[in-house]
Amino acid sequence: MMYDKPITVSQLNAYIKNLFLCDDLLQNVMVRGEVSNFIHHSSGHMYFTLKDKDSKIRCVMFRSNNRYLKFNIENGMNVIISGNVSSYERDGQYQLYCNSIEPDGVGSLYLKFEQLKEKLSAQGYFDKEHKKKLPLLPKRIGVVTSPTGAVIRDIINVSTRRFYNINIILYPSKVQGEDAAKSIAEGINYFNNADLGVDVIIVGRGGGSIEELWPFNEEIVADAVYESKIPIVSAVGHETDFTICDFTADVRASTPSQAAEIVVPVYEDLKEKIYDYKISIINNLQNNIDNIKKLLMHLEKTIELLSPQNKIREYIQYIDNIDNKIIYLNKNKIKSYRNELMNYINKIDNANPAKILSRGYSAVYKDEDIIHSIHDLSKDDKVNVLLKDGSFNCLILDVMEGRVCQEEKRN
Repeated sequence: MMYDKPITVSQLNAYIKNLFLCDDLLQNVMVRGEVSNFIHHSSGHMYFTLKDKDSKIRCVMFRSNNRYLKFNIENGMNVIISGNVSSYERDGQYQLYCNSIEPDGVGSLYLKFEQLKEKLSAQGYFDKEHKKKLPLLPKRIGVVTSPTGAVIRDIINVSTRRFYNINIILYPSKVQGEDAAKSIAEGINYFNNADLGVDVIIVGRGGGSIEELWPFNEEIVADAVYESKIPIVSAVGHETDFTICDFTADVRASTPSQAAEIVVPVYEDLKEKIYDYKISIINNLQNNIDNIKKLLMHLEKTIELLSPQNKIREYIQYIDNIDNKIIYLNKNKIKSYRNELMNYINKIDNANPAKILSRGYSAVYKDEDIIHSIHDLSKDDKVNVLLKDGSFNCLILDVMEGRVCQEEKRN
């Protein structure tokens, strides 16, 4: 159909848009491609380009639709978009209006799980340094789970069987569906803020699909677990199920029953362990007492050795030894002096003129001077001769040099 008169740009764009609206195929289309130029506007709307190796198309996803997305859209991500193609009249450009977006080749929930896991890991939520140690024997156990499920019954049965008078406090929480994550986080915060004396918290539910377990993968739950001052054991699903709550918790249990086994010790085992500790303490005390006794005996001997009385006794003995030594030295000295004196006496005695005279010798004096040689005498000298029993006077008639004198001269 041809128009005789020209139309406006707006009329042309409206006509083109109507063509898109009238095409049923374009109103319910699925398109596969790669995301680029992604912008999440402050208004909440999302704008990006979907492309393949040969072509591209502009896309928009309004806030009313993207609020239900279960993963974060990123540049370079391959996606499958469901929506409709229409024209944006103002700019005269056609674009793909997205109603839903799914990752191409991987589920959206799994992708969201991996994205949150990577984010929290980078923030240190899973670090070992942040893990708190579980108490040996908790007085009270807080449990955040459904009040009607098998989880709470399993925890109670296992706990009371292992320790007969264990105290369990339940916070009834939603564990599935809308607002479940908020309810779980509120339960954790309740035990941390209420003055109930809870020593450890078990957070859990039974097995299920990833959708059913999803509340335990929400960031609000991870934040509550990470910020908890009370140690938390995560017991979500079965042994093969892993959630963000498991990674963030201080301890992960494969099942709720195992969580009870981890938290609650067996009474008899604990009793036996206490007995072993008792015996060990007694033995250690006895060994310490024996060691202290030995130390005291050693110190007593040391004190005795270092005591003033012992020192005085040592000094007395030392003085006695010196005294004995002095006496011994004096005796030897006196004996030596006595022997020396006797030698002098003998020498003096041997040199005594009277003793010489007693052996038949005589002494000749001239004018009171002893005569030593014939040369001291002359003819007609008067001399006095001293014998052992008296003396007599003589007149020298002649002086003769005797044979003795000659021999002495020769010698």
